[in-house]
Amino acid sequence: MEDFEEKKYDVLVVGAGGAGIRAAIAASDEGATVCLVSKSLLGKAHTVMAEGGAAAALGNADERDNWKAHFRDTIRGGKHLNNWKMAKIHAEQAPERIMELEKWGAVFDRTKDGKINQRNFGGHRFPRLAHVGDRTGLEIIRTVQDKVIHQKNVDILMECTVSKILTENNQAIGALAYYRNNGKLVSIQAKSIIIATGGIGKAYRVTSNSWEYTGDGHALAYLAGADLQDMEFIQFHPTGMVWPPSVKGTLVTEGVRGEGGILLNNKNERFMFNYIPEAFAAETAKNEEEANDWLKGVKGAMRPPELLTRDVVAKAIMKEVKEGRGSPHGGAFLDIANRQPSDYIKKKLPSMYHQFKELGDLDITTEPMEVGPTTHYMMGGIRVDAETGASTLKGMYAAGEAAAGLHGANRLGGNSLSDLLVFGKIAGSSAAIFALNNKDRAINRDELNKAISETLESFDNDKKENPYHLHEELQDIMENHAGIVRDEKDLTKGIEKLKELDKRVENAKAFGNRAYNPSWHLCLDLKNMIITSLAVTEAAKERRESRGGHTRLDYPDYDPELGMLNIIIRKSIDGINVIKSDKKIMPDDLDEFVHKEAI
Repeated sequence: MEDFEEKKYDVLVVGAGGAGIRAAIAASDEGATVCLVSKSLLGKAHTVMAEGGAAAALGNADERDNWKAHFRDTIRGGKHLNNWKMAKIHAEQAPERIMELEKWGAVFDRTKDGKINQRNFGGHRFPRLAHVGDRTGLEIIRTVQDKVIHQKNVDILMECTVSKILTENNQAIGALAYYRNNGKLVSIQAKSIIIATGGIGKAYRVTSNSWEYTGDGHALAYLAGADLQDMEFIQFHPTGMVWPPSVKGTLVTEGVRGEGGILLNNKNERFMFNYIPEAFAAETAKNEEEANDWLKGVKGAMRPPELLTRDVVAKAIMKEVKEGRGSPHGGAFLDIANRQPSDYIKKKLPSMYHQFKELGDLDITTEPMEVGPTTHYMMGGIRVDAETGASTLKGMYAAGEAAAGLHGANRLGGNSLSDLLVFGKIAGSSAAIFALNNKDRAINRDELNKAISETLESFDNDKKENPYHLHEELQDIMENHAGIVRDEKDLTKGIEKLKELDKRVENAKAFGNRAYNPSWHLCLDLKNMIITSLAVTEAAKERRESRGGHTRLDYPDYDPELGMLNIIIRKSIDGINVIKSDKKIMPDDLDEFVHKEAI
């Protein structure tokens, strides 16, 4: 039998990005003992790559802003499929979480009178994003990391990956994990578990996501018996780098457009004026003159069309390329050089300036950038209760990108950073309270040994498949069959291919020993990516309409009936079970406010 380390805590937090760290802090504050598991080194989470800012209605840049305006923008941006209660809690509590960060030492950009500065972003009626240049995620991680390492009762396991959630009588009671540096195994008993593992972007070839994003939390929760929700909704950020090929997909922050950048086609036309949806027409500039008033800071000026929601902008760029008006490398031009002075660009967008200088040999203060859509964010995830972050599996909670509900069919830029702060705290507190009011449950040794065998089986001599080749095939399937645009034929074919690939993933071979072995890690990650990819394609096939981050060529319009339903993915004996569930209905007064033509 394999040797393994044994640990025991009140709360296990899987994932050490912003949501996981904030959850660990909250659980510790409640008096619980906490184990925080980080797949990478602490401070290296994908949160650091969130650049533009954290959305919170502080009202510093425009006194008209308030939580109701933020709530309205979130619901409209999510195409009315959001969990309204989550959106309300988020809008109400985001300002407090931002002020808390400042109290903990976060250094935000300031207004002339010394308040936290806020910038414009797509889909937000008012300038709402508290920011630190274009390195906001890095500052948030720095701040919460410094906070968590000084918390009592928090142990941090770095370069450690959970391979299995262990359950008993439909309750999460612990996990099996392995250390990436030496391959040693660790059994972690816990009264409650928080999943905060981020997204699924590495199932796609062109992505802004870092290497950790392999759908671990989604798959772990599904296999343990928790419901997934809204898995068809993947956000393709409109502005990723398209050249050179080695950096294709690398994020170009929406902050460029928030600071005045415009999108142009190869005819030098500002094409976004041609793609303004009716739902946003009353609050969007219709021509250059109106858009320039906004850039000049004229009070009451309407936002430029470049700041429409991400789903709208990404599809507009795709159409321009398809109709022959794209940039030389298959994107569009993003120009801020002719909109703002050089010193201003370097001050407000320092990371973008250096990113293009170093990776693309381009000076954004003198030349336009080439950009195009890149897989960026998963709106779907583990189904949770709005007020506690509890999943449908007893003892399991989720927060951040791994949780579903807040963003509906499309996320607004900046809402992710405030999301992980708000719901990280809620999930952490709730999980701790649950743990402190429940007894220990010992891990069944037979179940643990089974999990160990599954974790190590890719070293078996009879395994033959190369995991790197399998990963390339998976990415091909997802790019070609579940990308920005989909249809029944492609989705059906994609599902068939994924099921065949799933059989081959079971035969994936890890080479060498367990120390520092990326082939072994990929064998395990592939199992998670296959599950999440099947969940995406099955849900996308079932939603026969176009809405937000889900576009069907064969069903190009909204379906009012489907707009009242969430697609649920549930594990069954026969595999994935797809269920339609009624969406929660918001109170009439909020619904009326959301549907106002303009505010």
